[in-house]
Amino acid sequence: MKQLITIFFTIIISTISYGQFQVSLSTGYALESAGMKIGEEINLTSTNNTYGSYGEGLNFQFRGTYFFNDTFGLDVGLGYLNGADQTVSKVSIPGTEIDAIARARAFGASTSVVYRFTNNIYGRFGALIKVGGKTEAVVYKKAVFSDAEAAALALPSGSYSETNYIEDYHGHFPLGFVGALGYKYDLNSNFSLFVEAEYYGISLKRKDSEITAFNTDIVLPDGTIAVNGFYSLDNLPSDIVLKSTYVDELSNTNTDVSKKLSQKVPYSSFGINFGITYKFTNSKE
Repeated sequence: MKQLITIFFTIIISTISYGQFQVSLSTGYALESAGMKIGEEINLTSTNNTYGSYGEGLNFQFRGTYFFNDTFGLDVGLGYLNGADQTVSKVSIPGTEIDAIARARAFGASTSVVYRFTNNIYGRFGALIKVGGKTEAVVYKKAVFSDAEAAALALPSGSYSETNYIEDYHGHFPLGFVGALGYKYDLNSNFSLFVEAEYYGISLKRKDSEITAFNTDIVLPDGTIAVNGFYSLDNLPSDIVLKSTYVDELSNTNTDVSKKLSQKVPYSSFGINFGITYKFTNSKE
């Protein structure tokens, strides 16, 4: 037992004596990886699927890495994703125009094992989670009133409603995979630049959503606003709910319109990052 304790403390002391700690800042852009169906584009002649991933976009990362020896280290990172717009619905038919996009505004964290192939080339792989943020849907809808509807509202023929709203979607706690292969170039004993190719494999199951902004104006055929704020966040149309909950099962007799079937949305991506690393002066090569 004493020998085991002695060996254990010998390993700990040797690890601490070598211990190399560094921090890095980076930014990069990621493209969709294995994009899934996100929405549809509809016109008079066809209906087309749109594919993508909410993981596409600009990202920023801060990471701390501790190397136990010349080869292996442990990396903990925090990141922010400013996702690119993804088409959820685009409709252009007589009497109706819809343009709905969604984008990620998400915070994530990762824990990875780092392996140095050489002093300049390294790889890392580990677990990825989403710790905060949302998927933000931004919707525009134009609907021309029928002659009967226009007459009932004492409006000229050709008048229409123009609706803009924002809905924020939140998901369950996800777990994914992160892997990267990088190259670093030492500027001096403390600073180095790096570039890396990084893969995220993760999807998010929807939990709930909430409308955070809503406005409907009544507009005359010449574009003049006849009624400003006909509907608002405090006065939603009868077929719109402020908050929705997503579940795996719904009864065929369900009448609660705030409950909807859940779905998984893709966040997987493949991107390139550029950054700078600072190695603390008390660290050893």
